[in-house]
Amino acid sequence: MPKMKTSKMKTRKTTDFDRWLSATYGENGSFTALVVLVRIEEPQVLPLASTFLNIVGDEVSWTEVAALFAGARQAWDGAAFFAQLDADGPLENGEARGRLRALEQRLDADRLVINQGDFFDTQGRRLKVEEISPN
Repeated sequence: MPKMKTSKMKTRKTTDFDRWLSATYGENGSFTALVVLVRIEEPQVLPLASTFLNIVGDEVSWTEVAALFAGARQAWDGAAFFAQLDADGPLENGEARGRLRALEQRLDADRLVINQGDFFDTQGRRLKVEEISPN
């Protein structure tokens, strides 16, 4: 299980993701993030890959997370993060896998579920999926 923690950097670009991570860690302490990478082909948002990460600090930057996602070897346009925890903090691996599979099923049925998490583009800027009304 990958754990995301790095030493503090003296200077780093602050993104919406960085602010989200700091706030989420500040509220909850260590947690598990369910992550879904997507391709955006307007008007569609297409799930590409998913994983989970145990977040044990808020020092990791968006640049480091995006570099980790390069290992997916797929071009992606957005990443949705769903913070999860149990009474003791991060989830056990089996529980995280089960919740990730359930999330994938919910996303297959309704892409707007992405908005229940925190959704960012490749630059770490916040995104939102909007429903298209039929004409």
